Amino acid sequence: MTPPTFDQALADYLQVRRALGYKLKAQGTLLPQFLTYLQENGAQRLTTEHALRWATLPANSSPTWWARRLSMVRGFARYLQNVHPSTEVPPTGVLLHKRQRATPYLYSEQEIAALIAAAGTLRVPLRAATYQTLIGLLAATGLRIGEAIGLDRGDFDSQHGLLTVRHAKFGKSREIPLHPSTVEALGVYLRRRDRLLHDPSEPAVFISTTGTRLPYCDVYATFGRLVGQAGLTPRSAHCRPRLHDFRHSFAVNTVLEGYRADGDVQARLSLLSTYLGHVDPISSYWYLSAAPELLALATGRLERHLGGQL
Repeated sequence: MTPPTFDQALADYLQVRRALGYKLKAQGTLLPQFLTYLQENGAQRLTTEHALRWATLPANSSPTWWARRLSMVRGFARYLQNVHPSTEVPPTGVLLHKRQRATPYLYSEQEIAALIAAAGTLRVPLRAATYQTLIGLLAATGLRIGEAIGLDRGDFDSQHGLLTVRHAKFGKSREIPLHPSTVEALGVYLRRRDRLLHDPSEPAVFISTTGTRLPYCDVYATFGRLVGQAGLTPRSAHCRPRLHDFRHSFAVNTVLEGYRADGDVQARLSLLSTYLGHVDPISSYWYLSAAPELLALATGRLERHLGGQL
């Protein structure tokens, strides 16, 4: 039997991985570019030399980006080696880089209010209402931005106060309960956007002025402008206001409320992990690592438990 072509092998690789729950958006874009590079250079097989040359393009990119590109090729090469034994799998450690994980920017209530107020100044009424509601929803629920802009009208159950998040990370779906004020805010927004745009082209909750689902790149760019307008500034080189930090802030505030009420924080953590859509509660602990107040409350509880022995 003739081994599959590179193109067919890549299609099979992406299909298998996506069936396991991986979305592979970047791989789906970059790996075809790598195959084009191989074709243009007359390569009959995937070699470490070819992988390194492609990964380090463009020459002025960061080592982190080069390492990420090579990592994508490495994953595909492992799969390809099963059908093309002459395939070389690039070794790890060839492109060394030290990844600096961003420090969560924990939003205060005043900063969230400032961002919503800034969104209200957007010149087009539909954009203003959309971004005000989107920011409020992120702050109130801790949704991932992709989950929020992926919501459809049918995912919002106003009668029971529920949102259904479909096809989230790792292909999982979940239902999340909403506070009555959030239910009311979403209902107000949907009624207003229906008045402003009668016939949107997509069933999305959050729509653009043309009636399409909000694209992430536009949300990212608009949020950057709102951050500046609201007067928010970086707290350090690695702590800048990001969309994902609404999720961090929601997690921290949820656990803080548990400590302040002297409740069962461990049980609350388990519920929080499910609410956020984490596969394992361990994933939730990173969200709590940048809150000095949370650390102080945890230490105080431990001191009381040990009778002041600390």
